[in-house]
Amino acid sequence: MEKKVQQYYKLKTKQKELEKELAGLRQDILAYFAEQGKAESVIGSYKVKLVTQNRKEYDDDKLYQTLSDPELWRLLSKADPAKVASLTKLKVIDEEKISHTYDVKTITLLQVDKQ
Repeated sequence: MEKKVQQYYKLKTKQKELEKELAGLRQDILAYFAEQGKAESVIGSYKVKLVTQNRKEYDDDKLYQTLSDPELWRLLSKADPAKVASLTKLKVIDEEKISHTYDVKTITLLQVDKQ
């Protein structure tokens, strides 16, 4: 068991190092694309693409005040964007009713594929 714990520790350490390196590379690639004014390019044998997404970040207090029905709030328990989205798609929650309870955050995803 000690070997497994030791291996786990080593891998977690390596994972942290890799995540740090990936974050740095990601920032460099995003900066390059910002300079070029592009969202897609072929670099060597790799196709690189930037994809922007909008994500809603809910304010728990505002959402709770708007959805004060205890039964409905129990389904959410906290503002989980996926759960809120599901309930709005199912028409359990009216999208217009909660439009003031979130901010839309735009994020950029980086996709790199080998051609």
